[in-house]
Amino acid sequence: MNIKRTAGLLAWLIFAVIAYSTLSPLDLRPRMGTFVHVERFGAFGLMGLLFAIGYSRRIVLVLCLVFATAVGFELLQMVLADRHARIEDLVVKLLGGACGVASGSILIRYRSRLLQLLGQINQNSKYQG
Repeated sequence: MNIKRTAGLLAWLIFAVIAYSTLSPLDLRPRMGTFVHVERFGAFGLMGLLFAIGYSRRIVLVLCLVFATAVGFELLQMVLADRHARIEDLVVKLLGGACGVASGSILIRYRSRLLQLLGQINQNSKYQG
């Protein structure tokens, strides 16, 4: 299985985890123990990164998907009795998703240069050790 297919599958898995976390009752929501904004930023950042790698030829569509997910899930919280939608939560999710998509796009664009650089670093460490 290649890296793009794996990234795409993992992106959809993260999408499902975000959906569960966003729409489940508060007491069933998974927590990492950090600030909730860090969790939100990280989750949407990881999802954006994986979608950008998995669907690298469709970056604009990926960005729209990540943004629509953030907005959609935030709006869906308005219909749930024990959840609430906040603009600041949405902004954190949008920023995380944008950073993830941008990072994935940069990784794909400069992949060959990064691999070459890593090869040089690996060669240098062999000679020094």
